[in-house]
Amino acid sequence: MLPSLTNLKHTGTGNFFLMAGPCVVEDYENPYVVCEHLVGITDRMHIPFVFKASYRKANRSSVSSFTGIGDREALRLLRDVGERFAVPVVTDVHSADEARLAADYVDVLQIPAFLCRQTDLLQAAAQTGRTVNVKKGQFLSPEAMEQVCGKLRAFGCADFMLTERGTTFGYQDLVVDFRSVPTMQKNGVPVVVDITHSLQQPNQPSGVTGGRPDMIETIARAAIAVGADGIFMETHPDPARAKSDGANMLRLDLAEELLRHLVAIRQTLNNL
Repeated sequence: MLPSLTNLKHTGTGNFFLMAGPCVVEDYENPYVVCEHLVGITDRMHIPFVFKASYRKANRSSVSSFTGIGDREALRLLRDVGERFAVPVVTDVHSADEARLAADYVDVLQIPAFLCRQTDLLQAAAQTGRTVNVKKGQFLSPEAMEQVCGKLRAFGCADFMLTERGTTFGYQDLVVDFRSVPTMQKNGVPVVVDITHSLQQPNQPSGVTGGRPDMIETIARAAIAVGADGIFMETHPDPARAKSDGANMLRLDLAEELLRHLVAIRQTLNNL
């Protein structure tokens, strides 16, 4: 289990932490494959690692989009992945009932960006005693997240973090304002940059969200350079065949090189 975010932030090299995995539990094999691969990399590079996968996708563009293999089935699988590889696990929750359900299976509850102001959801997540990660809404300024922090603290949550994932730019694009990182860090909590969802191109006429995976390393390098505490990314062995968010995910075999570059940047900054 994950008793404190200090476990994520403290390493001998002063590294960032990584939250990564496939977008959703799409079958009974992929989460194990992805987690095993990422554990091998992060162990070698001394990067604190949290495995990520949604047990159910609630926010989909099309009614025909894949949502999951079943809530409890996916949650049991996530718990097993965490236990098998001895890593904490994070998953999204979308309602108070989901927060209470998922808390029995995972270590970190993630509040999706569109729901970051939902007071009852924040309260339920806080009261589970789990670590909470809140993604900043595409419609909010970084300064506005102070109110989210205030809610969580009022509800007794001592262990939470905030994630930057881009701001709506027009109808079909997002832009990352890297001033968000130091601004949100003023709340006294770790700040993560989501380097894959920040590159989504939503609201496509096809009903399938687009993306710019070619820009993942650009966003990631900038995030580390401005002092992000953690990196969030979704990755898949074959994004073209992924059942959710394939257009903006990192191909799994590219993860090691990316992380090696990011570790080098962080080590350089630590030595300044």
